[in-house]
Amino acid sequence: MPVRLLKFRASLLLLAMLSANVALADHREGHVDVTVAALSKMGETGQRAFNQTCAECHGENGAGTMKGPPLVHQIYNPGHHNDKSIYNAMRNGVRQHHWPYGDMPKQASVGFMESTAIVKFIREMQEANGIVYQQHR
Repeated sequence: MPVRLLKFRASLLLLAMLSANVALADHREGHVDVTVAALSKMGETGQRAFNQTCAECHGENGAGTMKGPPLVHQIYNPGHHNDKSIYNAMRNGVRQHHWPYGDMPKQASVGFMESTAIVKFIREMQEANGIVYQQHR
């Protein structure tokens, strides 16, 4: 393999590792404190369901843990991850792509009504913390 190609691949690997470290550092350095505002009835239902089924990895109220990313984070704004992507992640699981925590397994125990309430809760929490729709580039 030509040396130039090896250097290019090494550069790409270094860039990927740095990106993962930045995401993890971002989480460790303050994206774990969330403001819990008044929630709608459906948001309250979603909060209970979220804290029972999702909090083990994503933290209470979506604040994140060292096992999973915070969902109250700009990267999950509705313009980058729409509601359907959150439903799909719960239903089918999702491969690791933004954070260095590994793949998310599907959540077979979460039914449609529960997942609808969870999405509502996540969006209300995001809005309470200044995370709003931004067009994905």
